[in-house]
Amino acid sequence: MVRNVVFDMGKVLLDFNVERYLLRVEREEDRPLVRQALFASVEWVMTDYGTMDDEGLLAAACRRLPQHLHPAAEEIVRTWYRDMPAYPGVGEVIRRLKDEGYRLYLLSNVCGHYDVMRRNIPHIERFDGEFISSDWHLLKPDPEIFRTFCLHFGLNPAQCFFIDDQPANVFGALRAGMRGMVYHGDPGAILPALRAAQGEA
Repeated sequence: MVRNVVFDMGKVLLDFNVERYLLRVEREEDRPLVRQALFASVEWVMTDYGTMDDEGLLAAACRRLPQHLHPAAEEIVRTWYRDMPAYPGVGEVIRRLKDEGYRLYLLSNVCGHYDVMRRNIPHIERFDGEFISSDWHLLKPDPEIFRTFCLHFGLNPAQCFFIDDQPANVFGALRAGMRGMVYHGDPGAILPALRAAQGEA
């Protein structure tokens, strides 16, 4: 029986939108360069892993970018995490789940700026736990992050339902013994998927 609902954050609870951040780059033709140098970099992953800070990320990006794009890259690095609004409808789902007696958790690949982002998560004060990759030096989809999460909070993986927008991350949760769903942007799909998972127990 599922007792715990575990949410990813970006693209599930909050709108992590790379295209919106790239609007800080004046010329449209330059945006793919900045996307690749920042968001598609090993250093970006290292920030989520907790072994790279903003200064290291920016320095690495600037080494790959022409000089005229350095100011835009710096602005993005300094500000993107302040621009993550909640998705409409997510707050109501969280409220309903909590009112039905589920324990709620967050498990996210995210850098050290989580303290800023979390302020936009609806009803975050009603969550029972938050598990951040950069604090633990673990990353989804490695099943080890899910196992460590369950050990940390004393949870039975078979009683956990994990929600993430990335199929590989959901597969990692399944490998660790959880149930789960791939989220496609519709908050209304969460409760039916959870009911179906309960029926499979």
